[in-house]
Amino acid sequence: MTESHPRITKAVIPAAGLGTRFLPATKATPKEMLPVVDKPAIQYVVEEAAAAGLDDVLMITGRNKRPLEDHFDRNYELESALQKKGDADRLARVQESSDLATMHYVRQGDPKGLGHAVLCAAPHVGHEPFAVLLGDDLIDPRDPLLARMVKVQEQHGGSVIALMEVAPEQIHLYGCAAVETTDEDDLVKVTGLVEKPDPADAPSNYAIIGRYVLDPHVFDILRRTEPGRGGEIQLTDALQQLADDEKVGGPVHGVVFRGRRYDTGDRGDYLRAIVRLACEREDLGPDFRTWLRSYVAEEM
Repeated sequence: MTESHPRITKAVIPAAGLGTRFLPATKATPKEMLPVVDKPAIQYVVEEAAAAGLDDVLMITGRNKRPLEDHFDRNYELESALQKKGDADRLARVQESSDLATMHYVRQGDPKGLGHAVLCAAPHVGHEPFAVLLGDDLIDPRDPLLARMVKVQEQHGGSVIALMEVAPEQIHLYGCAAVETTDEDDLVKVTGLVEKPDPADAPSNYAIIGRYVLDPHVFDILRRTEPGRGGEIQLTDALQQLADDEKVGGPVHGVVFRGRRYDTGDRGDYLRAIVRLACEREDLGPDFRTWLRSYVAEEM
């Protein structure tokens, strides 16, 4: 490891969205707190950061997001009640969320897009490379994507984005990357980026998913970035500038992810994520799979 490629310890999690696709459930409850089986979605994301060695987590929040802070704080009344009952298992599960990482919070204020949310992290991050994790993408812990991305950044410098191959007709739902191959099967060099292109204009079927490891020079670019698609400051536009000029912030690489990913940003995929994770749980899986087979057989 060289001085120019320092160890990454900080993660930024944008969590200021209104969650309108899940109304009315998100009218008074942050979408990040919706349970995926028996843990809120946001806890999976913080666990992923901590597992990759990023134990300093800044969450970008907004109004009505106080439950996020409460979830990762201690709840002494609840812990005391569980302790008196001798319920060591539930006590450990309650304490787990408050012991994962050192948590920090800052409000975004105006919802000006992902690029603006990332820019809100500049005072906390400083001049260090850092990770950005979007809460709608849950990555299975058996497929350590973020740890691989951190390793790539420490080896090559610059920025690293997570890519996933999707069907051409789905590419308009994602940011899309133009790439060049490297000697490593899961690693590509990013030469261009387009936010949600029409399928006919897409440079590839490599979609950007919600994991980034960024060089701090991205902040300077975001400060100068004009609103783009949807009138928002797009992180993709800033990454495009980094890819265009390696002298500013180094190259942009992409790690091609072929593992298990659960999308909780869409209602249908959210339900599928719950079913998949419940089926794989040792404590829930056997009975749940039996019921599910019976239910499907009856419905078919």
